[in-house]
Parts: sequence; structure tokens; C-alpha cells
Amino acid sequence: MPEAVYLWILTLAAFGLFGRRVFRYVETLRGARPEKRWDHPGRRMKLVLVQVLGQRRLLEEPVAGVAHLVIFWAFVFYAAGFFWNLVRGLLPFLPIPYADEVSAALAVAAVRRYWFPPPSLEKSKDASVILGLIAVVLLSSLAGQWFRASDPALSRAMWWVHMVTVLGFLAYLPYSKHLHLLASPFGVFFASLQPGRVPDASPGASRREEFTWRQLFSGLACAECGRCDRACPAFQSGFGLSPKTLMHHMKELVRGAADGQNGGVFAGGTVKREEIWACTTCLACMQRCPVMNEHVPVLIEMRRRLVGEGDMDKSLQEALKNLTRYGNSFGAPPRARPKWTQQLDFPVKDVRKEPARYLWFVGDYCSFDGRVAPATCATARVFRNAGVDFGILYEGEHNSGNDARLAGEEGLFETLRDKNCAMFARGHFDEIVTSDPHSLQALKHEYPHENGSLPVLHHTQLLHRLIVNRDLPLRRKLNLKVTYHDPCYLGRYNGIFEAPRHVMEAIGLKLVEMPRNRTHAYCCGAGGGRIWMEDPPVFQERPAVTRVREAAALEGVQTLVVACPKDLVMFQDAIKTTGLEGKLEVKELSELVEQAMG
Repeated sequence: MPEAVYLWILTLAAFGLFGRRVFRYVETLRGARPEKRWDHPGRRMKLVLVQVLGQRRLLEEPVAGVAHLVIFWAFVFYAAGFFWNLVRGLLPFLPIPYADEVSAALAVAAVRRYWFPPPSLEKSKDASVILGLIAVVLLSSLAGQWFRASDPALSRAMWWVHMVTVLGFLAYLPYSKHLHLLASPFGVFFASLQPGRVPDASPGASRREEFTWRQLFSGLACAECGRCDRACPAFQSGFGLSPKTLMHHMKELVRGAADGQNGGVFAGGTVKREEIWACTTCLACMQRCPVMNEHVPVLIEMRRRLVGEGDMDKSLQEALKNLTRYGNSFGAPPRARPKWTQQLDFPVKDVRKEPARYLWFVGDYCSFDGRVAPATCATARVFRNAGVDFGILYEGEHNSGNDARLAGEEGLFETLRDKNCAMFARGHFDEIVTSDPHSLQALKHEYPHENGSLPVLHHTQLLHRLIVNRDLPLRRKLNLKVTYHDPCYLGRYNGIFEAPRHVMEAIGLKLVEMPRNRTHAYCCGAGGGRIWMEDPPVFQERPAVTRVREAAALEGVQTLVVACPKDLVMFQDAIKTTGLEGKLEVKELSELVEQAMG
């Protein structure tokens, strides 16, 4: 038979196997819960251009990122040339020259994988097979070109090796870990345009059909590169959760359906309950993922299911009971919420009774925790001395519900939200300011507001505004060398990085950045309800302990500045645990602003 016949047979077989597997994946995703991801196509295409074609997140690790970028673009050009070559073989056509710039990058990738692998990089046999296939594809093409003039027969043999390998690669791809080569561009296109958005209300998920199609698709898009593990505070602390392994389990869940398996219990089964509860919802995994997978929503779905079954720590259960009964996690009567104001020498407005420009949503920790009370009072005095017209809701304020929602208690969140919204409707104010980044997230993004969006500020933003408008009477420069911790819910969730830094600069603080700052800042370990939960029986080191060690290692730094009440609590405890008392102190930014005001 003519060569073209053999090539047609191989091509049809390869595309048939490829298409059959992909069709089964699509059918599995169609059977999952629906989720709207077709909105704002322009913004989604921009994500593809930046993250897929530009490989921006991969370039955060320069050596590996550049090598991956070269391989990616070389194969984009190669794929175009290969398909022209395939058409030429199937229907005789003109050849298209093939460039060989991928060879050096491939060598870098191989050296990194086998001699200098970063933590959590997947080193499976499948990865080696794929790398070997790529090498055969490359070398056979180069050899075919090399022998084209001197030995046409050998050149033709190399051409066949090349075509068979590529078609075999195509057939094997949907069954391998490198399925992400096909899935990741779609994963980026269908990524969340609000990465911190909590999944729509649901009873939770434990089986395949209970997850949304996009949550399942995260598994198919995962490259198992381990960047999420290297960023995850739970994984780094030895708490058991591996975001990479979670995505691998999601991939196997979809593969099982493609193989005709029914699938078993996922939450509490394949993924152990300890892993599910270990997450701090800090968003670091999602921020670092080059294919924009969504680990946190998957974990929230499983938490909802566990909460519905009552499968949670006693300490978490107690906190949720307190929120239900008292409206705060401390179990204190509502009338005790404004008790901290008794430490002030001036009255604070009740916005339910008299108007104020700002409603200060104080939050639970600022209201009830004695360790945070000095910072709360300092903030109130700073506002007062700067002429800020503010008031509070007194006993009418309830917990914002952010931690309850991320812990999986959606119904309780809705109850707390509705009670706060009822109080807002009774109040007379123009803007909301809060000292708690977790409350900021809920109030700004998860609460409905009449006539669109009600402005919600973090108190560091208000302080910056006062400085810009020259309304903050600063009388002296502090001239202290400090470092600053970016709270996850202020930074990664809301993109507020510069306001607190501008305030520090204005009061004379000399900021020494920690190695991990801004979007790469390491979590304190309190988010997602973790602050209410017990530590696992076995772990390496709490995230807060790791963070204070990082701060204490900076030369000449004796003060760690925070802008979140939970950070204040977590780091104060960590300093005691590490024996750093007297060497490092934690200060809330408002306390330092008050000092600068004299």
C-alpha cells in the first residue's frame, strides 16, 4: 500500500482515540452542577493572552519560567509546522521548515526535573514518558533534516518515526498528566474573574455530580507542578493538606467517570477530613497556580457537606453555636460588644440614633479580645483627633459571617448578613470603614447594597485618605525600622497593598520588607475559621510561628506591623511560643499612627 494509506490509518486511529477520551471528559463535565463562566469574554481572552501566551505566573520562577516559555512557543510553532507536514503526507503538500530552538529549553527542563527538582514537583513515570516522547519528536525531526541531503532513505525513516511518535503522543495525551496541555488554556479562559468569590449556596459536595463542572475541570487543567504546595501554609506547616494532591484527586474523579466508574465518597473519603479542615483560605494556591485552578472553592464545597453532617472539630462547632446564639464567636452577650468604648474619654456615636459620615464596623476581635483592645481604642482616638465623623452600631452589630461562610456554614452566614443589613437600614451614614480585613471582604463583596455598592474601606485606606487630605495631625516622625505583614484578606483578596505602606512612610517608619510580601505574603494561619480550630495532632510548625521567625531574621527590625486584629492575636501568641519576647513586638498600625500624632 502507498505510504499515504498507512499514514491515514495511523492518523484516524490517533484522532479517534483522542476524540473518544475527550468526549467522555466533556460528558462527565456536562453531568456536573452548572456554573456560569461565559460572561465577559473580552476579559477572559485577556487572561488567556497574559497567562497562557505570556506565561506571566510561570515567569515568577525565572529559570523554570523562561524554559517553559521557550518550550511553549517553540511547540506552538512546531504544531503549526507539524500539521502542515501531516497534510503534506496525507494529501501531498509543500513542506514547512521546522525550527529547533526548543532543544536548549528541553534540556533545561530535564535538568531541573531530575537533578534540581523544587519541592512538590511531580516526578511520576508518566512525566518521564512524556519528556521522552518530546525528546524523540525533537530528535527524529532534527535527524530527518540532517540526513535529507546525504541519506534520503534514513531521512524518510526518521520522518516516519517522527509522525508515528507525534500521533502516538496525541492518542496518549488525554490519558496522561499532560492533559493540561490541552485543558489549561480553557481553564484560564473559564477562570473566576473574582478569585475570592465564594461558590453559590449549595448543600455542599462529596460526589462527582455534586461539584460544578468548573471545579471538576480544575483537575484536568492541573499540571501538578507543585507551585500551590510551595505557597500553601497548611502544606508547609505539615497540616496534611496538599493543594496539588487535591487537584490530582479531582482529576481522578473525572477520569473515573470516563472509565465507566461510579465514583465513591470524595469528602471525608478520598480527601480526608483533616485535609479539608486544614485550609486557611488564604488564596495563595490560586494566586500561584499558572493555569488558574480554583482549590479553595472545592474545599468550601466539601466543608459545607461535612458541616451538614456535623463532622467538625468541637471548637469550631462551639464557635458556630456562639455565632448563632449571640452573634459573635466569643459567646459574649450582645450588650458587651461596645464595652471597649468605656476605655475612651469621649462618647462614640450610635449611628442608629444620630447620623455620621462613617459607620465603623468594628468586628468581633476588635470588640471582645482584650489583646486587641489597645489597638481598637487607638484607632478610635486617631479618628477622633483627625476630625473623622464616625459612629458604631453598638449591640446591633453582628459578626460579618466571613469565617462562618468559609468554614462551610452558608445558612449561618446568610442569617448574620441579613441581621447586619437590617441594622444598616436603620443607620444614618455614607460609608463603612472596618479594621478587620475578613469583615471587609464580606461587607464589600458578599453583602447586597441598595442603589449599587456602598463604599467599604479598610481603616488603613481611611488613614491614607486623611494623610493625603492633610487631615491627620502628625507631629513627629517615629524613625523606627519595622517590617510589615500583608494580611491575606487585605492583600490577595482585595489588592490593598500600598495604603498601609504610604501611612508607614508618612509617620517616619523605615520599612524592611520580608522576603515574602504583597501577593506572595505568607499566611498567619487564622483564616477560613482556622482561628477557631484545634491544631492537628502532628505538624511541623504553625504558620504564625514561621512568619514571626521570618520577621525576626531581618537585621535591625524589632517591630512587626500588622493591619488585622487576627494577625495581632496570632503573632503575639507566636512570639511567646518562639521565645522572641523582648526581641520582636507586634504593633497594629493605628497604634503607631497615634504615637506620631503625639
